[in-house]
Amino acid sequence: MATWRNGYAEDCKSFYPSSILGVASKIWMFMDKRILKIASDTNNVSFLKNHTHKSKLKNSMCGDVINIYLVIKKNKIIKFKFNGDNCVYCQASASLLSKIVIKKNISKVNKLLKEANNCFKTKKKIIDGEWKDYLKIMNKDNAFKRECLLLPLKATLKAIKN
Repeated sequence: MATWRNGYAEDCKSFYPSSILGVASKIWMFMDKRILKIASDTNNVSFLKNHTHKSKLKNSMCGDVINIYLVIKKNKIIKFKFNGDNCVYCQASASLLSKIVIKKNISKVNKLLKEANNCFKTKKKIIDGEWKDYLKIMNKDNAFKRECLLLPLKATLKAIKN
């Protein structure tokens, strides 16, 4: 058992404060390897100069910040880029979203974004076939990071409305 001095574990090789050490070990224990793989795809992580819509949101629970940049023409999302200071769950969600919504009608995207919140509440597949890739991360297994996963969706909804 670790002995604690000034918030640090004396016999631990790392110098994480005790509160961080406890939380970090629990998070890594539950982290799905698919989340890491999806988040590592950074093709759409950048600033989009000629965006027609944009938004910035901050998660008040953890401090994640995301910027969404969209190009919307004829009621379809043509380009989607994002950046920000956020966790791996938020990055994975934004990365998947950036691929799924391209060339989709705004009304279909709105429907997905509004229904995604319900994925954490039930085992039923609420989202239809064309959005099935999003179910990889939007499920009860990741409910403890729900707000992080939903942040890119909320930011995209906000960008579409602006």
